[in-house]
Amino acid sequence: MGSGGFGAPHARDPGAEEILEQKNGARDTLPVNDTAMEVLQARAAVRTTSAAFVFVKGADHQRNARNLLRAFYPAMRKAGITRFRFHDLRHTFATRLIQAGVDVYMVQKLGRWKTISMVLRYAHHQPESLRGGAEVLDRLRRENSTRLAQSVGATSGGMA
Repeated sequence: MGSGGFGAPHARDPGAEEILEQKNGARDTLPVNDTAMEVLQARAAVRTTSAAFVFVKGADHQRNARNLLRAFYPAMRKAGITRFRFHDLRHTFATRLIQAGVDVYMVQKLGRWKTISMVLRYAHHQPESLRGGAEVLDRLRRENSTRLAQSVGATSGGMA
């Protein structure tokens, strides 16, 4: 997801975290969900090399991003997907998490964005995903009507 993830050492234990190298050479960790862990474990099981990297070429040599893209774009063409860049996966990642109700701060940390404003630039709401926010107004109106009716009943001594 973030920078430097192509050469990240793969985790071998369920629930482990990926150790990622940032652009500045510092190391960072990222939690790995069960699905990603299953993919990594299956990939490790079929590899003939004991490589320490997820994406490898040859014996334990890290695959660079350009080579990964050489596989990505032909796969996109084969699938009939047009006008989609590898980088667009970051937008999809942020959007799906935000729409699922994940806290913006957590999305920031998972995507390794430096600021919340960058997360908001990446996350896109679909009109239907905003419906819940608009429906809050109906709920508030009903609650206020109930409170008003109860307060009027209380002040009149319960007599009609």
